[in-house]
Amino acid sequence: MPFPKRLLVPGEELVLDLRPHWIALFLPGLATIGIVLVGFWLISKFDGMVNWVIVAAMAILLIAYPVRRLVWWLTSYFVVTSDRLIHREGLIAKHSMEIPLEAINDVRFAQGVFERIIGAGTLIVQSASESGREEFKAIRNPEDVQKTIYHQGEMNQQRMFHPAGSTPESEPTRPASPPLAPSTVTELERLADLRAKGVLTEAEFQAQKAKILGQR
Repeated sequence: MPFPKRLLVPGEELVLDLRPHWIALFLPGLATIGIVLVGFWLISKFDGMVNWVIVAAMAILLIAYPVRRLVWWLTSYFVVTSDRLIHREGLIAKHSMEIPLEAINDVRFAQGVFERIIGAGTLIVQSASESGREEFKAIRNPEDVQKTIYHQGEMNQQRMFHPAGSTPESEPTRPASPPLAPSTVTELERLADLRAKGVLTEAEFQAQKAKILGQR
């Protein structure tokens, strides 16, 4: 299933919607094969009630690891939008983490030789939010994701400091907009900090940002 667009705020655009790389299911797949082979081998050696015990043990082991990892893979989203980075996972018990693009200080990736061959890797994001340093494993094409985050971050800054209709590119005959006053920049940073701390929702942040920029 794709990332639900109802979770986006008005004006926010979905740029990347990624599942974890298939390599994340490699070990669970091996475990499944091993559990099934050993289980049927044991069943061939015993009969009666013992076989039911073996089948029950197989079911428990499969649910405890391979099935659980498959559900995690199916319900995990790594999303980059025009305003934030989002990581969500879980079917019943959900975990969600968001990092505003303007709060991201550094994005790095790590790939071993095998990971480079199959196009997977670990993405490391350092931000000024409460989450601090975050590592995201089994990311598809991490170098491309890194470039996308930086690009969207630059575009987001342009939108913050040059609201729509006021950039030199959009109106070449008009003089360039003057830089934001220090008080405006400070207010935007304060709002971003409140959003990072969970005091403001994404919708409230966007509304306040638009209000501040509209009063310039």
